[in-house]
Amino acid sequence: MGWRTTLDVSDFLAAAGGFLRAERARNTVILTVTEQLRRNASLYPAAPGAGPLLGWWSDAGGSGQTGTVGGAFLHTPPFPIVLTEVPADVAADLAAVLAGSARPLGGVNADPAVARAFAGAWQAATGCLAEVHREQRLYRLTELAWPDPAPAGTARIATEADVDLLADWFAAFAREANDMAGDADQAAAVRERLDYGGLMVWDLDGETVSLAGNTRQVAGMVRIGPVYTPPELRGHGYASAVTAAISRQALTGGAEEVLLYTDLANPVANSIYQRIGYRPVEDRVVLAFSATDRVG
Repeated sequence: MGWRTTLDVSDFLAAAGGFLRAERARNTVILTVTEQLRRNASLYPAAPGAGPLLGWWSDAGGSGQTGTVGGAFLHTPPFPIVLTEVPADVAADLAAVLAGSARPLGGVNADPAVARAFAGAWQAATGCLAEVHREQRLYRLTELAWPDPAPAGTARIATEADVDLLADWFAAFAREANDMAGDADQAAAVRERLDYGGLMVWDLDGETVSLAGNTRQVAGMVRIGPVYTPPELRGHGYASAVTAAISRQALTGGAEEVLLYTDLANPVANSIYQRIGYRPVEDRVVLAFSATDRVG
């Protein structure tokens, strides 16, 4: 029994896809990112020393056995490794495996207890320290409620004409969220969303004032994000309205579950989403690792 890793998304999904779909909400990030990798791996180019890596834990005894999958991970540098819920010792084993491969790792995204177990083993193996980068809450849409009062303006699906503006907004969102994407190609990310109608904007008097995106539907599930309004346009309900509009589009498109993540440090966003019908599912934490190597 133990962890197996692969660079091949098809091999990963063949082994771990059923496990991930059994808890599709909690595994939303791995499911949606592997769908992106399957369709267009160029969205996640290899970082220096490391490309996308996937893996699963199973109770199989020998190399030719399949066994029962009980955990999975995804690492697309420079983002932190995303790890499913697993026992603490299994998380620690993964950290030891990856440390032994000398794979660079900027952090871990997991259930708080799982993240701490992984980080402790990573520190023991590498000497790197861990600190909280972001505390997140996963929400699921129960019954959609339109903002009341609704703001002036209308929603529409974004088009190629919006690429430059929305690429700037994607970059601004990343800076504000302090994510680990580095110098990601935001125009490419925007165009990938446009390909399936995955970006909606709110217009007022000919001006675009807010944005909400969603992932491709996979396993009957869609995740909303990013949601962004420029600071000078906030406080008018545009984000609530465009989020409600794109959530309704996801439901109309056949999604059985509509999800989103919030930063727990942003109480305004958490209250907005609850007012339009989202309810908490679970909390996760992103721990960032220092670049300090073991001395001696």
